[in-house]
Amino acid sequence: MIAGVNGWFAVFSALLVCLPPDARAADDLSGAVRELARKTVAYAGRGEPVSLSWRNLSSLGSAEFNQARAAFESALREAGGRASEIAPIAEARLTLSENAAQILIVEEIRKGDERQVWIAGWKRTAAAAPASAGMSLEKKLLWEQEEQILDVAPLDDGVLVLSPSKLVLRVHGATQWLPVTAQRPWPRDLRGHIRVSGGGFKASLPGMTCIGTLEPALAGECRASDEPWTLDTGSHGVLLANFAAARNYFDGRVAAANGVRKTLPPFFSIAPVEEGGKIYWVVALPGGRTQILDGAFEVAGSVTGWGSDLAWTEARCGGGSQVLATRAGDPHEPDTLRAFALVNRAAVPLTAALDMPGPVTALWTIRANAAIAVVRDLATGRYAAYGITVNCGE
Repeated sequence: MIAGVNGWFAVFSALLVCLPPDARAADDLSGAVRELARKTVAYAGRGEPVSLSWRNLSSLGSAEFNQARAAFESALREAGGRASEIAPIAEARLTLSENAAQILIVEEIRKGDERQVWIAGWKRTAAAAPASAGMSLEKKLLWEQEEQILDVAPLDDGVLVLSPSKLVLRVHGATQWLPVTAQRPWPRDLRGHIRVSGGGFKASLPGMTCIGTLEPALAGECRASDEPWTLDTGSHGVLLANFAAARNYFDGRVAAANGVRKTLPPFFSIAPVEEGGKIYWVVALPGGRTQILDGAFEVAGSVTGWGSDLAWTEARCGGGSQVLATRAGDPHEPDTLRAFALVNRAAVPLTAALDMPGPVTALWTIRANAAIAVVRDLATGRYAAYGITVNCGE
């Protein structure tokens, strides 16, 4: 439901009081924000920048409030609008409120000396977040060392550790190692990834691939290579992603298991997540931005407040599909990890934040309910690899 009036502070309370509880409302949040975004773009002009500010006067918590914000900003982009604080054509103030039957977004938008107020509402029966009672994240130290850890692959009876200079295999209390000799100077903020299959392994580094065996002993060779990195995506197969050899991110070229090929903007990490039976991809981009892409890799939403490291999990709780995300913040301060689900293409937290002893420098999924997080411990200066497990609280 959209209502338009002139003025703001003198009529805000009257609007909410006089609005009939059973006034026509959208069926869900998505329908409400689409109409509100269409009005906003028509008023400001297609492609023109609009500054947005928000406040919450409803009984909804921060997760639902952030969900509404993200949904509106996504709808604004889809309608041809652009949120920006730089030289905005119009300034919009949006307030989340409610009455007995509806959740409401009240928007006051100003352009020069003109202003307009609209109200968008949706029924309280809108989709709620997946049940997550008792869901939590747990960490367990697997390995630590002085040299940087790029990735760790847990084995039944040990671990395989990738560092800038070597691969280390620790099994049954015995240690073996294989040198990794760079063909050219490593890029700043070096990254690497290990995949173990049966008794073999493949380690991907910028401009290099190491392939070998773990049994009966660690053996293999490293060679120059620009082949794509293979990223496991659980029930969705694998994703091939090309890494920029001289940088610390993927160059954007991807190929999914369903045959879809796309060139995205350069990204640090990508994770699949399902909502309503559809697959979406959450992508951490340079500049602290996080986008939600649909199954065809087209922009479908965005997320704020996340860092550059993402991983996926498919624990049977929390809707069956989750994204693990670091927080945005100072890379020299302790980090946190948290599990999220998608609701109406907006991120909703499923767990409390899990504190880490330093900044997370790598995050990779290792199985359906677990990931590896590498941390530079600020207390010791050493690198530590933790197994991160999604617990369902059962």
